[in-house]
Amino acid sequence: MSDSPVPAHAPAAAPAPALELLDLGRIDYREAWALQLRRVEERAAGRVGDALLFCEHPPVITCGRGTKPANLLAPDVPVVEIERGGDVTWHGPGQLVGYPILLLPPGGRDLHRHLRWIEAGLIRALARLGVAGEPRAGLTGVWVGARKLASIGIAVRRWVTYHGFALNVEPDLAAFARIRPCGLDASVMTSLAAVLGRSPGMAAAREAVARAFALPAAAGGCRSVAPGGGVAPFPSRP
Repeated sequence: MSDSPVPAHAPAAAPAPALELLDLGRIDYREAWALQLRRVEERAAGRVGDALLFCEHPPVITCGRGTKPANLLAPDVPVVEIERGGDVTWHGPGQLVGYPILLLPPGGRDLHRHLRWIEAGLIRALARLGVAGEPRAGLTGVWVGARKLASIGIAVRRWVTYHGFALNVEPDLAAFARIRPCGLDASVMTSLAAVLGRSPGMAAAREAVARAFALPAAAGGCRSVAPGGGVAPFPSRP
């Protein structure tokens, strides 16, 4: 995901407050990518509103537009080249992935501001879990001290954003050794389980993120979306 230099002074954007929250569960990366693209087209056409898609992926390495081949060290899992910004990253079990599918309004079509909005939402979510996250000057993502806890990489089509963030909740951090994540040494990556000394659990992390990004929507819960299109209630805890 992206670690390209960004203006430190850029203010956080403020997309529309109401987000539909959808939980895809554990889903193949390519399948989730296709779902994002369909949702982007529907949002651009005005058939649906803004949404935040949650999921986990089986182990996969994704390469953004800025990927340097030297950052692929020992790729022994599927590698997918995608259109988001940034370099190479790893996704896998224990990592909460979020894809905000948002139509940026006229006057708010600034991708740096959108990146800052995602960072700010993750920092609010971490505070709910008892962790003091922070941005890092010149890099995109959320950090705890010198360790990186969340990666961010986005794309936009017809001013609808997609791709998004990956928050390390309880993944096997050794998996990052297959790559130089975002061009960094793999040892820089950390997780909530490592920072807290215990994992808060994926459900608690998802709820914290949902409430941080869209409190009114999160209070009503999110929907679990089956790969075949079926929808079942997925309530948030009060």
